[in-house]
Amino acid sequence: MTPLCTALEWLGRIEHELLLFAAIWFAVGSLDELGIDLLWLWLRLTGRVCTGKAPVDSTAPLRGVAAVLVPAWKEAPVVGAMLTHTLRSWPQAELRIYAGCYRNDPGTLAAMVAAAHDPRLRIVVHDCAGPTTKADCLNRLYAALIEDEARGGFRARSVILHDAEDMVHPAALALLDAGLDKADFVQLPVRPEPQAGSRWIAGHYCDEFAESHGKAMVVRDWLGVGLPSAGVGCAFSRASLEAIAEQRGAAEPFAAECLTEDYECGLLVGQIGGAAKFVRARDAEGQLVATREFFPAGLGPSVRQKTRWMHGIAFQGWDRLGWEAHPLELWMRLRDRRAPLTAIVLAAAYMLLIISPLLFIAGRAGIYRPPPIDPLLKVLLVINFAALAWRCLLRAVFTAREYSFGEGIMAVLRMPLANVIAIMAGRRAISAYLASLYSGRVKWDHTVHLYHPALAAVR
Repeated sequence: MTPLCTALEWLGRIEHELLLFAAIWFAVGSLDELGIDLLWLWLRLTGRVCTGKAPVDSTAPLRGVAAVLVPAWKEAPVVGAMLTHTLRSWPQAELRIYAGCYRNDPGTLAAMVAAAHDPRLRIVVHDCAGPTTKADCLNRLYAALIEDEARGGFRARSVILHDAEDMVHPAALALLDAGLDKADFVQLPVRPEPQAGSRWIAGHYCDEFAESHGKAMVVRDWLGVGLPSAGVGCAFSRASLEAIAEQRGAAEPFAAECLTEDYECGLLVGQIGGAAKFVRARDAEGQLVATREFFPAGLGPSVRQKTRWMHGIAFQGWDRLGWEAHPLELWMRLRDRRAPLTAIVLAAAYMLLIISPLLFIAGRAGIYRPPPIDPLLKVLLVINFAALAWRCLLRAVFTAREYSFGEGIMAVLRMPLANVIAIMAGRRAISAYLASLYSGRVKWDHTVHLYHPALAAVR
């Protein structure tokens, strides 16, 4: 046997093992997704869930003081527009916005000062040099709220989280305030905005959030399991944050050492016995009441952002929150933390896209004879092909429903790119996690934002 034939035989064995590994785990993942799909379909067909109507009067007084925390680091291009638009969209006198920046970030501070035309806005300068972590900045804003409560003799009813790049919906504040009548934590959908200059990279966020916040979060809400916070467009009752801080044995509710403190706080509401609610509603024009923002348009920033999500949710979540014994909660934790495994399985599948054509060419040339495919593997391949077709259909439907038919078609075409980004982020997340174990420190791996949707609308 020639060295070339020997190499091809070994390559054939590698192909078989990779194919079996990927086929098994794709089938497991497909069953997981199918469970959510079937539940969602049943809920829709039976009328148990539906997208409601936003409050008719979105400017009505709130039931108590609503404190909006906006942490910022290097957000000079967008934070001024965000604060101005939010103050204009939410005219309620009960609103208080706490915008936080760092002493070594004069650009962001200047942008905040330029927007400080409303007494409901308080700018808080962190006494540490930035960046620390987003959670640390949130804790500084939370401390400023406590100081104001003591001085002003009031107690905030809710604490709302938003980022410096967000564009709020006029009805969102009233919807969050009403939701806290029956829950301790309320989450509204997030709607990534399409970007003409980044139909592919920025566009894949539209696809993922349209399906996640149109289906998966709806099912989780109906099941009554813990709801993860998206970190924006979400409200916590004041009492729930105090309970979370007490459980942590600290004065602050947000874990400064955590990269996804928002996700963690959302789940902790359930652990302390609080109720969580995901609210989907549309306004009179049929627009979804959601937080709109521009997500990263470049490959590097997108990979870095998803690295932070994966590191915080999958690895730190495992370390910090552990596992729930309740079957439904365990299922959701597994779903939340499967991203690193998914990245490995996708990497194996994409390696097959290189190996299999080479072996096919060698077989056609008569220098390699492929072994017969195992019956089990044939069954798995058929199952996975059907599951892929189903996934493409649902991804297209959810994206088209929220954006357009054209975007629905693009959603299917963007799936390979989304997979590549997941693979790259998975590798970086594993490296970042190991590095944090060695150093004992984490850093706010900040995503740079250049445009705010409110400004883009008038460009």
